[in-house]
Amino acid sequence: MPLTPAQLLKLKRWNTPTIANAIEQISRADPLSLVNRDETRDFMPEMGPMAGYAMTVVISGGDPRPKREQPDNFTRYREYLASLPGPKIVVVQDADCPRCHGSIWGEVGANHARALGCVGTITDGAVRDLDEMKSAGFKAIARRLAVSHAHCWPLRWGCPVEVFGTVIKPGQLLHADKHGFIIVPRDAEKRLLHAARFMDDNECDTVIPAGSDSAGRPTAEILARMQKAGAEFSSRTRREFGRGAGEWK
Repeated sequence: MPLTPAQLLKLKRWNTPTIANAIEQISRADPLSLVNRDETRDFMPEMGPMAGYAMTVVISGGDPRPKREQPDNFTRYREYLASLPGPKIVVVQDADCPRCHGSIWGEVGANHARALGCVGTITDGAVRDLDEMKSAGFKAIARRLAVSHAHCWPLRWGCPVEVFGTVIKPGQLLHADKHGFIIVPRDAEKRLLHAARFMDDNECDTVIPAGSDSAGRPTAEILARMQKAGAEFSSRTRREFGRGAGEWK
């Protein structure tokens, strides 16, 4: 069962690195396969994180033929976006990458996608109309900006796509912010909120004070406190999850 909108809203309270820390403790998935390999750019960091299920599409902006030869594609693509409940994140692979001729996203596209339950996009192509997209409540993580829509047209959708060096499949749960994005494995979905809360509390109770509460202490004492805090952090993590120790050993 997918997570409820309320559960996804709670996951948005945490940044994506915290979600990554939590997934390490509750999933057997290879963490290197879950995150973006190439750098992303969040053009609306002030909107905070987004969380939703992936709706995928491959587009092209440099070839005028698809629009002439497949004139119904945009209508069918919108029907696909409407076919599942939200919140959803539209993941767009630009077939012209690393070249970029234009953007499929703008004020109109953002408002239409938002009306269909989509909260944002991750695209290895471009976006435009940033202020208008933000006003629509539609977050954009992309590779660059563009002025024109060029010949942008949907080629296929509901298929695996590769963006920023990572393959994303339709229906996968995503969490994304200014740091990048992460795929939430199915075996981690139900326990993710608890794990994120636990790992954040654990840091706040142990390893963070060991550094932040160091003013005026001798260096030897600071190092000893860091070592002790790291051991306590690891011990609590093992007791809670029965595996691993987190990043602080």
